[in-house]
Amino acid sequence: MAAPGGAEGPAGPAAGPAAGGALWAEVRALLPGAEEGLTLALSGEVEDCVLPLLRRARGLLYGEAGRPCGAAAAALRRLGDVLRDYSWEKLNAGPWRERVRTDPPPVPVVQPEVALPRVRCPSLEHFRDNYLIPQKPVVLEGIIDHWPCMKKWSVDYFCQVAGCRTVPVELGTRYTDEEWSQKLMTVSDFINQYIVNENTVGYLAQHQLFDQIPELKEDISIPDYCCLGEGEEDDITINAWFGPEGTISPLHQDPQQNFLAQVFGRKYIRLYSPQDSENLYPHESQILHNTSQVDVEDPDLVKFPNFRKAAFQSCILMPGQVLFIPVKYWHYVRSLDISFSVSFWWS
Repeated sequence: MAAPGGAEGPAGPAAGPAAGGALWAEVRALLPGAEEGLTLALSGEVEDCVLPLLRRARGLLYGEAGRPCGAAAAALRRLGDVLRDYSWEKLNAGPWRERVRTDPPPVPVVQPEVALPRVRCPSLEHFRDNYLIPQKPVVLEGIIDHWPCMKKWSVDYFCQVAGCRTVPVELGTRYTDEEWSQKLMTVSDFINQYIVNENTVGYLAQHQLFDQIPELKEDISIPDYCCLGEGEEDDITINAWFGPEGTISPLHQDPQQNFLAQVFGRKYIRLYSPQDSENLYPHESQILHNTSQVDVEDPDLVKFPNFRKAAFQSCILMPGQVLFIPVKYWHYVRSLDISFSVSFWWS
């Protein structure tokens, strides 16, 4: 089927009557012998206006002694154009991910040469000298094992303590997609529609959740390493990130230091140094200047050839691990499971 406005094929008017007759003979051989045999059984999702058009086209097909010609052939071509354009609009309008959710790509294999270093419970001095001052990312282990949330939090628990709360939910796989939008709904509705129902994608990204629900805030604590920053504790922004498998944060950078703590589920994360910014093709628009145009796991190297020059580090962040993302470090995140993370932005 050609797109609207597409060029006519070799069987079109330019091919001449002989070619047109041969084509019609082939088409006619595929049709039932009688008009009644060409049934028009449509699903309930097809709009009512389509059926009369198809009936009219069927009548034209079987009129004129079995071969449409003259005015009948012209009318049939016009009907074909209308139905083709209608189908094209329906296929290319609206958020596809609300209709079908494709299987996510497989879990990436993190090669040793690009794996982020992991350190268990480093001292403040060790973290400061080896990671904070030189601005090097690292996975910290053992520093949130004492958090009550590590034993308490689950999808059911959130329904119990926060189900009636109204929160903004991001709809779509990633915020750079055209169909991405936001919607206010209760936490219970969010869980039922986007966590339990695996055919759609929605993501809860909230920096006020812990202020609204004291029970949740009591289950976490600010990492001790934040005391090495220049700001006060009240200046630290705490964010909640809750969503299904397959949710993506496109490659982007933030203006503050970040501790990303994984409570449950896994996340695949890639990081690129700010020194590689030119190779990452940031959007030119002011609103998305901190976001790369490149699809990290499926890059268009014809359009973005220098992306292959950018070196990266990666990890699969597991429950109980905390990733230190230095300020302005580019990072890409894909949820591998139903996932809940807590991030701390600090200066």
